[in-house]
Amino acid sequence: MEGKVLARIAAIVFVAIAITATVIEMTREEAPVSASSAPALQPSADPLRATLRRCQQLGEAASSDADCLAAWAENRDRFLGRTPASDAPQHSGDH
Repeated sequence: MEGKVLARIAAIVFVAIAITATVIEMTREEAPVSASSAPALQPSADPLRATLRRCQQLGEAASSDADCLAAWAENRDRFLGRTPASDAPQHSGDH
């Protein structure tokens, strides 16, 4: 008989704790996000990213699109940390 009573008391305590936690969570006020911090969370507009998205939507046709080929080359150079050929210093044949 004592086992049943202890089980009931434990169940009642568990339910009471669950209800209390729910009430606390529902009454908690969220801090409003200030308008000045919202733009800082958004990434800046990247034209390369937009071009890559467009190429992704083109599918197989993108493999013959000059803009997509250039965007992929630029993205590869960014990833590898290379300077694009047009910005690289020109080496003369004189040594």
